[in-house]
Amino acid sequence: MKIIGTGSALPEKEVSNDMLAGFLDTSDEWISTRTGIHTRRLLSSDNLGDLAITAAKAAIESAGVNVNDIDYIICSNVANNYVTPSLSTIIQGGLGDECSSPCMDLNGACAGFLYAIDIAEAFLATDRAKNILIVCAEEPTKFCDWHERETSVLFGDGAGAVVVTGGDNLLARRVTAKSLKDVIYYKRPLENTPYDRSSQDQKTLVMKGHDVFRMAVRSSMNDINTLLEEQHVNPDDVKYYLLHQANMRIIDSIREHLNQPVEKFPTNLQRYGNTSSASIPILIDELVRGGKIQEGDLLMLSAFGAGFVTGGALMRW
Repeated sequence: MKIIGTGSALPEKEVSNDMLAGFLDTSDEWISTRTGIHTRRLLSSDNLGDLAITAAKAAIESAGVNVNDIDYIICSNVANNYVTPSLSTIIQGGLGDECSSPCMDLNGACAGFLYAIDIAEAFLATDRAKNILIVCAEEPTKFCDWHERETSVLFGDGAGAVVVTGGDNLLARRVTAKSLKDVIYYKRPLENTPYDRSSQDQKTLVMKGHDVFRMAVRSSMNDINTLLEEQHVNPDDVKYYLLHQANMRIIDSIREHLNQPVEKFPTNLQRYGNTSSASIPILIDELVRGGKIQEGDLLMLSAFGAGFVTGGALMRW
């Protein structure tokens, strides 16, 4: 497969660290030194569905195809206001009556974009589709307890999208999972029935930061090294390492393990925070529209998230 179009969309509301310090026991220094984040975008008067549709339309326009040329829509989303219908069908409706492609949602947590690429590649390889729209739309700020700083300061909302079609640009891909649900999780209560009245308390996001850090660095390094060795690629030959934008300390640790310069690790978490699976496609869209990614560039993508799931991809632009 190859990516032929990119798009992204972010909420209008920008929230700085100083604004959070107005009601949390924190400061700009405390947040920025531990995470690298200075501001983030939060949904307020806007909604996630509209962001997803905006990003999708931008990717389709960038690809130079029509809405009716889209054969499949894959949406990566952890949670939103709708349990059903899927967010992908809401995106399809926002694209207009010309779009009647099948839709599916997947929950690959922060690695959802890489999982979507893996699925799209399989569809393309078996001629199930010609053009596939991948949209990653996330609102993790709605999972947090905004009375405590450990998780609420980390996240931002946003949507990123790509259109992929047949090609030989995806050199290698890898997705993994290891069931470790207690490291990071978010629970929502379901309705009781006459046969089950067990207590189902609402739980905001729980994250064991030190465990997440260790697992993220270890799993990302494993994916990256496996893909490089599989394709006999020297780490120095990769132009950009596009990592999930979770925490600057995680990114720096991976960069140091690879012994690569800072300029090979572009970031936007300083401005947007952790946007879950949307972080890599948003970053790709910014780099493409800024002229930073050129045809022939070698890119390494790597993400990790709750589950614990990981994904990696080595591709030629």
